[in-house]
Amino acid sequence: MAKIEGPWGNNEPDNPWQTFPVEEKKPKVVKIQTMKGDNIQGPNINLGLIIVLVVLVWLATGFYQVQPNEQGVVLRFGKYTQTTDAGLHYHLPYPIETVKKVNFSQERSINLGVQEAYSPRNAMGIRNGNTYNSDPLKSFTESHMLTGDENIVDINLTIVWKVGNAKDYLFNMRDPDQTVRVAAQSVLREIVGQSQMQSIITGDRGKIEDETKAELQKVLDEFGSGITIVRVKLQKADPPKQVVDAFNEVQRAKADMERYKNEAESYRNEIVPKAKGEASKRVQDAEAYREAVVSKAKGEAERFLSVYNAYLNGKDVTVKRMYLETMENVLANSNKVIINPSDKGSNVLPYLPLDQLSRNKNVQE
Repeated sequence: MAKIEGPWGNNEPDNPWQTFPVEEKKPKVVKIQTMKGDNIQGPNINLGLIIVLVVLVWLATGFYQVQPNEQGVVLRFGKYTQTTDAGLHYHLPYPIETVKKVNFSQERSINLGVQEAYSPRNAMGIRNGNTYNSDPLKSFTESHMLTGDENIVDINLTIVWKVGNAKDYLFNMRDPDQTVRVAAQSVLREIVGQSQMQSIITGDRGKIEDETKAELQKVLDEFGSGITIVRVKLQKADPPKQVVDAFNEVQRAKADMERYKNEAESYRNEIVPKAKGEASKRVQDAEAYREAVVSKAKGEAERFLSVYNAYLNGKDVTVKRMYLETMENVLANSNKVIINPSDKGSNVLPYLPLDQLSRNKNVQE
């Protein structure tokens, strides 16, 4: 056994180079001396503190933040507990309780009857969180629908929806996008099946959109889906490609028919009032002529009766008056010179106006 000596000697109590016995293959436990002189073993230094810190960190994991456009759904051992709105909240830490956050302001869209181009990116039918149809046969069956008048119409429809109730959305729907797609297709087929092809293609599309939105929302509410339909847009409503040329010919023929019909209506509206006006004018003229003739005849009859009554009262006077009135009418427009027969002896010279007679003759010729 070797000895180590220091400058303080071997007997000094504060000598750091005290002599320590060295034993081979027999290590001893080294004690750590603190400033106070207490001896603590190394492995038990901070075990309790570490446990406390771990528990505090575990409890702190229960705090969570819900954004203004989100709703938090709290689950206790997988069972629904409550729904929290925007703000800072607390739940029992995992695995006792968990939180699922649902964005209720995000609008999602689904297209019916639209075939997307195939690529590795969209081969699974998912793009930007929205599902769509990449199967040509499926898009054909979705877009072609039978109308009420037994015609086929090719329809493309876009449905925009968002989450209305976070709890129902998470627990009542296994595949919300597929549920909305199937329900929308069923509702649209029902509405198209009750409508005429002409009204769908060239009529009021807004009516079909409104009916589809209302009926689809009703179906989803019956499912308890927690989904709200924002809007429905009818992108296309055309006849199938195989018959589009024939259909266009029919439409052009109908347009020509409507044009000719409108022209005929316009001509009738122009001619009929004019003819009615002319007929009314002639009727009024005839009635006026009748009234004038009847009134004149009545006046002549009354005049004749008055003259006759006067004649009965005084025949001589009446005869003379009638003679004078007749002569007045006869001689009113004649160029005559009347000479009293008693004036034969006067200086009146009969004169024959030959020049005037010749002028009158030339005028007559």
